[in-house]
Amino acid sequence: MESTARPMPIGVDDFKELIEKDYYFVDKTRFIRGLLESRGKVLLITRPRRFGKTLNLSMLRYFFTLENAQENRKLFTGLEIEQTDCMTEQGSRPVVFLTLKDIRMNNWQDQLEKMALGMSKLYRDYLFLLDSQALTEMDRAGFLTIWKLQASPSQLMSALANLCYLLKLHFGKEPILLLDEYDAPIISAWENGYYKECIDFMRGFLGEVLKTNEALDFAVLTGVTRVSKESIFSGLNNLKVCSVLSRHFSDIFGFTQEEVNRLMRECGKEERLADLKKWYDGYRFGSYDIYNPWSVIQFVDNGCKFRPYWLNTSGNSILKVLLEHVDARRKKELEGLLRGRPVKTRVMENIVYGDIEADSNTLFMMLLTAGYLKAVEVWQDANFVEWAKLQIPNREIQQAFQDEIFRNIVPRHGYIVLQDMLDAMAEGNAADFSEYLTELLVDFVSFHDLDHSPESFYHGLLLGFSVLLEGTYRVESNKESGYGRFDIAFFPRQSGKAGILLEIKSVKSQENLAKTAKEALGQIERKAYLTELHHQGVREIWKYGIAFCGKRVWLEKG
Repeated sequence: MESTARPMPIGVDDFKELIEKDYYFVDKTRFIRGLLESRGKVLLITRPRRFGKTLNLSMLRYFFTLENAQENRKLFTGLEIEQTDCMTEQGSRPVVFLTLKDIRMNNWQDQLEKMALGMSKLYRDYLFLLDSQALTEMDRAGFLTIWKLQASPSQLMSALANLCYLLKLHFGKEPILLLDEYDAPIISAWENGYYKECIDFMRGFLGEVLKTNEALDFAVLTGVTRVSKESIFSGLNNLKVCSVLSRHFSDIFGFTQEEVNRLMRECGKEERLADLKKWYDGYRFGSYDIYNPWSVIQFVDNGCKFRPYWLNTSGNSILKVLLEHVDARRKKELEGLLRGRPVKTRVMENIVYGDIEADSNTLFMMLLTAGYLKAVEVWQDANFVEWAKLQIPNREIQQAFQDEIFRNIVPRHGYIVLQDMLDAMAEGNAADFSEYLTELLVDFVSFHDLDHSPESFYHGLLLGFSVLLEGTYRVESNKESGYGRFDIAFFPRQSGKAGILLEIKSVKSQENLAKTAKEALGQIERKAYLTELHHQGVREIWKYGIAFCGKRVWLEKG
């Protein structure tokens, strides 16, 4: 296998380790300059998981911290920031670095205990404060309460703010707070049913350290979502938010096209760039097109094989929970996304978790911030309301939608039958195609669905099922070809694979099923519906005339 001279940093999110062990590094030190030039008191950056949030905060930590400042300065040798006057700020402040990404428990009591353990571990890094002449005995007693896991919930709520205060006393300088994945406990609480208890705690935990805190220089927070100000940032007027729609720092999290080009040149795999773009590009942060960095480095590390690497890093829990509550209209919009049709939604970047189940705008905005959708267009209407047009960014996410949507819309047994039906259709196995289609009709179709325009219903049903084949076929519906418009056609994405064409009819009497299915098959030939498939270079084509009557079906193959 050809590879870069340096190993890929799989799972390495400590900046010092990455530099000292000479892992491949995409230089993002311009983030430091941008932060110094434009920082507010509190900066919140929201990005999908595995887009480099932890690594970039680690980089800030090693740049600013007073601890081992001279040794840390060497880490930035040869990097972009070294050539700037920002180096006068290196090693200049105490730093508190805390990640909450592992604070994910099944119930509130366990979560509170996990938080207490996390704060105890953080305090352990600052045990030198117990010997500080600047601290009083009461200060030391408060420190020991947190470190020895003896704190009450209210004391734990004040622990982060208290640590910043003690550091200012000792050093005479306000510390910087770097808080990674601030919303991980909140997402876990929402998923596991203790959201209110968690949000009440986090409102105090963050509020005390971020609101009018004279013992804080500035803070940088990262997360997946922007939790509603009313829910958690109440009264915080100094919050600056950089979301996936913001211009600021839009090229810092994830890889730009130029950075991916450079990596693939070093790999000697420039010929794979076009396919790499289809699989892992497509994100739009501010004004930049961005690649998923986790998937790109995994792709290189795994011999340049295309796989859904990002999707395998967690259980896609956000998507699963959201899909449990979508109505029929939203299901159609989600199926449309799989066929390349965008959805329009109002831009509401503040997430109120309690509204997610009831508000479709919140559903789609959550999918946008979590990395399952991208904004292809953002605009304001005449009333200055902001809207966005959203699409699936790439093939990797297309697969997530395929798997998760159909596993939630169709029960597991039906999902297996559906896959078997599509396989039979693609292989020209008419008998199995008919059998599985009948089984799906019996189990999942109501006669109430057929009250109005049954032929349109059957057409929409098969078109909806067909999204599972989007990775293998380009699916077209009601498109002009020959002397008319075919119902549904499947154009293979790989040469040598058979195309498929479906002509669908509905009848009122079972006695007419066989005759009508044959007529549908004859219509394909008579109106030359195969013309468009032939123009696309498809030579072998399975033709199906399908007639429906209620939950019964007759199928003719040509």
